[in-house]
Amino acid sequence: MAASRQKQEEPDLIYKMKNNKCKICRRLGVKLFLKGERCLSSKCSMTRRIYPPGMRRKRRKSIITEYGKELQEKQKIKNWYSLRERQFKKYVKEVFKKRGGTENIAVLLIKKLESRLDNVIFRLGFASSRVQAKQFVSHNHFLVNGKVVNIPSYQVKEGDNIGLNPRSQGKSMFRNLPTILKKYKPPVWLKFNLKKLEGEVIGTPSLEEVAPPAEISSIFEFYSR
Repeated sequence: MAASRQKQEEPDLIYKMKNNKCKICRRLGVKLFLKGERCLSSKCSMTRRIYPPGMRRKRRKSIITEYGKELQEKQKIKNWYSLRERQFKKYVKEVFKKRGGTENIAVLLIKKLESRLDNVIFRLGFASSRVQAKQFVSHNHFLVNGKVVNIPSYQVKEGDNIGLNPRSQGKSMFRNLPTILKKYKPPVWLKFNLKKLEGEVIGTPSLEEVAPPAEISSIFEFYSR
């Protein structure tokens, strides 16, 4: 009963702590790149403070339970993709229904999450973080197959073309894109045309290439309780 209540009352970290994204990484003990370029610099809190927020450096870590471990792994992926609890749970439940099929459900979950439009914008290098990519999509800055799509959760598929809206190309946040993306290499399942500032989905993401920062099996264990 207590565990059930804890699930319901569990805070949505990515939104309740949106001004303290560094604390999310420190709390979970893994760098989730929630602040884009800052996470690659010496200013990253995970580099300077490798202990959880509120914990003194020399204090011993408490023993984590199996439930606690599953919760932690779930939080890592949910925050990595910048999703609300309800959104993430829906993805997991949809994929979980397909267990027993020919394809690994962990692979199916990652494919579904990677195929979100906001994630593809991030993977193509148009945005420095998934949070920023979500904002760009919501503000009509991107086209899918020539049409404006402002739904971050939109599922792209093989053959889709994703490009910058011509009306947005003159905006300050996109002016330096050609220079920034000149040496950028997207994942193998995406192809990028620098001249057109356009990407194409040419395959499907693999679990090995994505390399999620958590044990996917623990996530399914968490939601199957």
